[in-house]
Amino acid sequence: MKYSIELTYPTSNEWTTVVLNNFSTFLQDHAHCERKASSMAMSFVAKFPDRVEIIPELIETALEELQHFKDVYQIMSNQGIQLKHEMEPDEYANILISHCRSGKEDRMMDRLLLASIMECRGSERFKLVWQALPEGELKKFYHILWATEAKHGNIYVKFALKYFKEEDVYKRLKELTILEGEVLSKLPIRPTLH
Repeated sequence: MKYSIELTYPTSNEWTTVVLNNFSTFLQDHAHCERKASSMAMSFVAKFPDRVEIIPELIETALEELQHFKDVYQIMSNQGIQLKHEMEPDEYANILISHCRSGKEDRMMDRLLLASIMECRGSERFKLVWQALPEGELKKFYHILWATEAKHGNIYVKFALKYFKEEDVYKRLKELTILEGEVLSKLPIRPTLH
């Protein structure tokens, strides 16, 4: 059974250049995204407490994301960069979530699959950052993150397959992956993860 996702829109080299030229801003956004990813995993626990088969892995994912937040915060602190008091709305995530279907089961499937797609996008972009950074601790850090985020992308598809028919999951996953590519292709390039 396949858990990985093939993104339909590859991130451009221009994005990597923008990130490297505005790395402080990227770190602030990265920290914010890790914090949100931890909250997202725990929100699944809160919304679906009866889905006991996935709760332990959701908790583990939330802890891993929180550890990533802590790690990014330490990097920022070492460089004298503060967390932003307020972050700009995440247009990418907001547009994708607006396409979630209503109804408890359909919405659960869509949110799990979108979580997977977002994690896979993060993994793709962490890989680009890792490849572009000069040798050193920061490069090593983004190499580790790239592998971890890829694992998180797979986890959410695996969760969906526990509760929904395989053909329904993959059909919807394909639709949402195409949507994600279309959304990302129309957004301006900024020094942010999404």
